[in-house]
Amino acid sequence: MSEIRIDALLPGEMATRAEYLGVRKAEMPALTMFTLAVLAGAFISLGAIFATTVSAGGMSVTAADGAVAFNTGLPYGVTRLLTGLVFCLGLILVVVGGAELFTGNNMIVMAWASKKVSTYALLRNWGIVYVGNFVGAVGTALLMLASKQYVFGANSVGVAALKIAVGKTSLDFWQAFALGILCNALVCMAVWLTYSARSTMDKIVAIIFPITAFVAAGFEHSIANMYFVPYALFIQMFDPEFVASVAEKVPGLEKLTWSGFFLNNLIPVTIGNIIGGAVLVAAVYWSVFLRNKDK
Repeated sequence: MSEIRIDALLPGEMATRAEYLGVRKAEMPALTMFTLAVLAGAFISLGAIFATTVSAGGMSVTAADGAVAFNTGLPYGVTRLLTGLVFCLGLILVVVGGAELFTGNNMIVMAWASKKVSTYALLRNWGIVYVGNFVGAVGTALLMLASKQYVFGANSVGVAALKIAVGKTSLDFWQAFALGILCNALVCMAVWLTYSARSTMDKIVAIIFPITAFVAAGFEHSIANMYFVPYALFIQMFDPEFVASVAEKVPGLEKLTWSGFFLNNLIPVTIGNIIGGAVLVAAVYWSVFLRNKDK
């Protein structure tokens, strides 16, 4: 009889697992990959919806840098902690439910560095998954717009959504870039830790602290932002009366534009996410555990 192990995998075994999963992801049929990517975009959006709702009711935007601050009667850090905890729903759904997330798939670099995945296969996966994540996130944003959930809490949910988006489009390029690096270093560390897991509960616990940390610290996640900012822009486009009624509660609303979304946020954050995940996590762990594996 083969031995049954219930203890967590050690880092060397985690690296081998990451390599194996990277090959599986890169070889996936395009339609399957795209479908699972759409799901991941929707799953991350569900985490963002949860976070927006929990943070609603007392947000303010700092005029100096556009950063989102909170005034809920709780200390700033405690409110951010609660927001981060509920956002974990997104990655839990991705990892446990099975979906393809661009930021997590930066870990395929470990299989690529071992020459088990070609450059074409790596870029194919990233391209298809990124587009699928965008479709899933924007589709969820449109569904949320139709639900008019933003008027809940005496309009406080909508105000929170607008302020979050304004804060993101108010970033300058290099600030967004740096926040993107820090974010995906933590996201990929969460994914890396799940490779040690033997059970669903192991995976959930491994996810909670790194993801809570990046949200609480205000780091920038490209796929989450595919929901946060378009959702606010859709409210602005399709319900101008609502926006006019709450405009005095949302300083800097003029910065909420599609060009601001792409140029000040999505592009620099995506580049930062790739560096944070592919270089600071995947490449480093490959160098430590897999570089001399054959020798």
